[in-house]
Amino acid sequence: MECIVAGLRCRKGITSLSEDGEALSWGSNVGVTAISPDCVGRPEPPSFGQAEQWYAAYTSPRHEKAVVRQLQVRHVEAFLPLYTSIRRWKNGCQVAIEQPLFPGYVFVHVEQRHSVKVLQVPGVVSIVSSGRTPAVLPAQEIEALRAGLPHRHYEPHPYLAVGDRVCIIEGPLAGMAGVLVRRKNHYRVVLNLDLIMQSVAVEIATDEIEPIRK
Repeated sequence: MECIVAGLRCRKGITSLSEDGEALSWGSNVGVTAISPDCVGRPEPPSFGQAEQWYAAYTSPRHEKAVVRQLQVRHVEAFLPLYTSIRRWKNGCQVAIEQPLFPGYVFVHVEQRHSVKVLQVPGVVSIVSSGRTPAVLPAQEIEALRAGLPHRHYEPHPYLAVGDRVCIIEGPLAGMAGVLVRRKNHYRVVLNLDLIMQSVAVEIATDEIEPIRK
């Protein structure tokens, strides 16, 4: 990968910057950028008998990358998925900016008794917990993200849960509201026709809907 250094000028193509203005290396596949598992806080091999688990560390706003760098120094494995968004400056120059996919969160892989090492990192506010105990994230979900994201186009999306009221924002049904349901591996929006007291379930993609704020 080619590294773009400071002193940036607008040329053909797109310049790549981090959200805090740092120059970054990047390839031609804009919009599919994630921190590689091999270069994000990979610690020294753990000693026998350790039982590391994945946890979510909540950070101060815009401190995610700085937290990862500090975790590397402390030999704590961390995962910070990034996505690329394209910004256009007033002079017409397009800039690719890498931003956290889950703003305010960094995933860390430690023993529970060593979670204090994470809390000591500047920029870490807390570890997401269930009651007073740090909440363990399913390892298979984290590994799936690490393995799958670099091969897909992805971007943030408002959190949706089955049962939420949503509004369709694209297609012929745009503007209609209903309730999000799931059947097998597909999402559907149940639309109510109150006048005739009938409903219809329409299969829909999650990028075609948005939650209705209460």
